[in-house]
Amino acid sequence: MTALKLTRIGNSVGVILPKEVLARLKLDAGDSVFLTEAPDGYRLTPYDAEFEAQMKVAREVMKRRRAALRELAK
Repeated sequence: MTALKLTRIGNSVGVILPKEVLARLKLDAGDSVFLTEAPDGYRLTPYDAEFEAQMKVAREVMKRRRAALRELAK
């Protein structure tokens, strides 16, 4: 477990992530992270579940309509 300190940033409060945590999450300055509620508290992750669900639907459509998409790409 890594303890994080809350820091005032302008009119807001932010958390500074140590570089080891950034490396493990494969994050860099400017990247987005998502805070989700979990049964045991909260989870901070670079993974966006809503985006992944949208991509799953998009992959299914692309697989089903492969021929039409190929024609449109010409």
